[in-house]
Amino acid sequence: MSNKYIYTHKLTLSTFNLNHNSYTMKISSFIVTIIIISFSMSVFADDYSSIALKIPSLEGLSAIGDDLSYSFYHERCHDVEGIIYRKVKEWVYKDPTLAPSLLRLQYHDCVVRGCDASILLDHEGSEKTANASKSLRGFEVINDIKAEIEKHCPRTVSCADILTAVARDATVLAGGPYWTVPYGRKDGLVSLAKEAEIVPKGSESVTNLIEFFQSKGLNVLDLVVLSGAHTIGRATCESVQHRLYDYKGTNKPDPSLDPKYLNYLRRKCRWASETVHLDGETPDTFDTQYYNNLKKNMGLLSTDQLLYTDSRTKPIATGLSFESSLFKNQFGVSMVKLASILDYTSQDDGEIRVDCKYVNQY
Repeated sequence: MSNKYIYTHKLTLSTFNLNHNSYTMKISSFIVTIIIISFSMSVFADDYSSIALKIPSLEGLSAIGDDLSYSFYHERCHDVEGIIYRKVKEWVYKDPTLAPSLLRLQYHDCVVRGCDASILLDHEGSEKTANASKSLRGFEVINDIKAEIEKHCPRTVSCADILTAVARDATVLAGGPYWTVPYGRKDGLVSLAKEAEIVPKGSESVTNLIEFFQSKGLNVLDLVVLSGAHTIGRATCESVQHRLYDYKGTNKPDPSLDPKYLNYLRRKCRWASETVHLDGETPDTFDTQYYNNLKKNMGLLSTDQLLYTDSRTKPIATGLSFESSLFKNQFGVSMVKLASILDYTSQDDGEIRVDCKYVNQY
């Protein structure tokens, strides 16, 4: 694992707690738990021999490390979360498609240089200008929120923290779970387009995805759970056209695609610039239909469908498809882990930007 990042959490599969005062164990939940426990024991016996997986909970995550704190703004800017939520609600009410875009924006930020808002910097050669970032949306939402916060708490709240809270609130407004966000991130000073090209594009192997996530301090469970964000949102047809017409140079479609779904995608994706729902069944609902689609060979991206064919990820995808509460609880846990990826340079030498688009001019 790279030493470049500060992992301010010590979260593994053992983050899960079975809180008997909060949950009543149902038979279906028990079955899901057994499935994933068995998976953990069989696949990770060498590296994770002591792992036990149960119902997830954020209650035990009170300490995130020296850099982040759940009470960071209590005295500095006590209504920061209220300001952010009201603004996100206003924007998403006008355009519901912004919710998944804002969630995706944080992912693209955190997996490159850690969660330092480097994706927001707007200059020639920045991450925002990279080919991998060309379909990103929602920058205007962050800028609007930052301007409002500066009126109440000038030079206090980082753009990186705003982006993290926005991703959570956008998820909630889309019908997803709520989780508590720790704060204290600094805004980075560097943003390079070439570094943004490391973000997975939807055609990688499961092994490559696992290695990428592990390099960021995330595990296989986080990979499968965070992929579940594809229960909402759209993808460009450019990212899927190779599956429709010339899969791996065969001049034929991907044989794993359901025939009816293939015909649907060919009608929707006549041009690479068009977009298509990541979840073809319930595209506007944050639910577990994404995982059920994989069972029916209706995963849009190659990286989606492969989760249901690889022995390391299929048991988790299967388990999550059975129990919505299990998925939503773990989604919050995995998002906290994602948002806790910090870069040494950004934390030590970073700043609180006055305008999220630009580094401060002193």
